[in-house]
Amino acid sequence: MEAALNALAEPHRRRILELLRDQELPAGRIADRFDVSRPAISQHIRVLLEAGLLTERREGTRRIYRARPEGLASLRAFIDSFGPPTVPCNHEGDGDSPPCQRPCPELDAAGS
Repeated sequence: MEAALNALAEPHRRRILELLRDQELPAGRIADRFDVSRPAISQHIRVLLEAGLLTERREGTRRIYRARPEGLASLRAFIDSFGPPTVPCNHEGDGDSPPCQRPCPELDAAGS
């Protein structure tokens, strides 16, 4: 979990993970989407790989990357261990914010 948290602390790595969520891309195409050097992107990819958040496969001389959602399992379990949110929300919404979208046991019990 520590490796995943450390990897996700950096904004470029979060963007790389989001980019690879639904598609595979070679390193060069990943780097093309950022305004940082290719070596910097390679380092970010390495950190994500070591954290178990990406998979890598070889296609000839190219390396193809994809997000590995199961790499977030320990982090998800940690967050879920805190249970449902206890902060009251505005279920109806108001002029400044939309209605709450999360499940609400109190409303379900009341039949709303």
